[in-house]
Amino acid sequence: MATTRARDGGSADEHEPDGGRQPNDRLSAWFARSGWSKGELARQVNRHARAMSAPHVSTDTSRVRRWLDGEQPREPIPQILAELFTRRFGRVVSIDELGLREPDEPHGDFGVDLPWTFETVVEILGEYTRGDLLLGRQEFVGPSLRLAAGRDLVEPLQRWSAPLPAAPAPLPAPIVPGAGVGAGAGVGRGGRRPRLPASATEHLHESVRLFRRWDMQGGGGLRRKAVIGQLNALTDLLRDEHPPAVRARLLGLTAELALLAGWMSYDTGLQPGAQKYMVLALHAAKECDDAPFGANVLGVMSRQMIHYELAEDALELIHLAQYGSRDTGGAGLQAMLYTLEGRAYAALGDTDRCRRALGLAEQALADSRPHTEPDWIRYFNRAELLCESGHAYRDLAYTRPAFVAPAKERLSETVRLLLGTGEFVRSLALAHVGLATVFLIEHDPAGAVEQATAALEIAFRVRSERLIVRLRRTVEALAGRFPADPAVCELAARVARELPEAPFPTA
Repeated sequence: MATTRARDGGSADEHEPDGGRQPNDRLSAWFARSGWSKGELARQVNRHARAMSAPHVSTDTSRVRRWLDGEQPREPIPQILAELFTRRFGRVVSIDELGLREPDEPHGDFGVDLPWTFETVVEILGEYTRGDLLLGRQEFVGPSLRLAAGRDLVEPLQRWSAPLPAAPAPLPAPIVPGAGVGAGAGVGRGGRRPRLPASATEHLHESVRLFRRWDMQGGGGLRRKAVIGQLNALTDLLRDEHPPAVRARLLGLTAELALLAGWMSYDTGLQPGAQKYMVLALHAAKECDDAPFGANVLGVMSRQMIHYELAEDALELIHLAQYGSRDTGGAGLQAMLYTLEGRAYAALGDTDRCRRALGLAEQALADSRPHTEPDWIRYFNRAELLCESGHAYRDLAYTRPAFVAPAKERLSETVRLLLGTGEFVRSLALAHVGLATVFLIEHDPAGAVEQATAALEIAFRVRSERLIVRLRRTVEALAGRFPADPAVCELAARVARELPEAPFPTA
């Protein structure tokens, strides 16, 4: 029998009587920290519900008050609230932390466990990319997708570096009268399967390089759908039979595109979906036995953990990447992983290990030869290392003033190297934001306003929710620290008036 739906997303008779219900202290604590009013939270819930095609959700201030008083809302509201508080505080806020019940079933979700079979990887990628293309952001804010962290994430991935089981020997191909017998010949429509042209994989490589360049110049939101469309088409190719070497190349391209889709989703604020693409990229890299690229995927996953203040998880992933690529990874990859290790240690406040990791990163980058490195790691140059190490020292400077100078020096040098190049535009904007926070730590509102304004000018051109969120938080902190400063007030008003409110549609 169908259940009549109430306007807040639950059944009409779901609510307990007020007697015996205890106030939800956990939700009340997060709500108080957010600074939102009950009306603002209700509006955000309704907006989020519309984005995920849940029009039956229509919340008001009285309903929010009842949640705070202990009423347990039905799906999808618990997950919507977790998503909203996660975005507000920049770290994962689980349903349990809000004192709410977990949804009964994670419909359509998949885990991160390894190994999967080749056929499973292709099938999941095909289904997932089709759903993303059809549903857009809705696929990534529904109750079935959650960001894995802690043991749920780290323990399965610890098996990533183990060798794949030996594949069974292929059966001899049947001889078909009148068909060719050359390598890769098979039965297809009309008696023969067409061979993939030798130039096809090179054209795909060029597409991946172009997408990567677009991301660095315009942010993840500008071409995300184009990347996912190409990834979906590539999974169709993988369903055909190919010689082992061709299949390995196609799997390598699949891994690169899946990681790029994950990175772009991360940059545009689609965090659970981003992690799913990264996990799929890791599986594809595993299937083609590309340990260096798999380590690169784990490095990007660690960035997401650092972003959500899960530094212990980030370190686990980084150390796993370093171990798994110890015999095969080039100097550029090792420099990137050491730099992220330094950032994770900085987030944990471990100054000695942070300095040691960043020193090893400097040494590895000096030893690298970019022309011999894979295209996917060539972005990690001197400016990128300075930007990441500058942010690491900035994190330490919050509690240790001695690190203000090295943070400012590295971020200022990043800006100098990137200004006017037309490349790494998002990195330039993030360096400006980092410098603004350093000036804020120094109690220098004029310097902070100058750097935040420079970042704001770039934010108008770059489709990056990650940049927008960081800039908004920095300006909010600046306005809270210097509420009477005219330049600060003008900047805060301009950000509120002109900066697009995230989330925004992705192309």
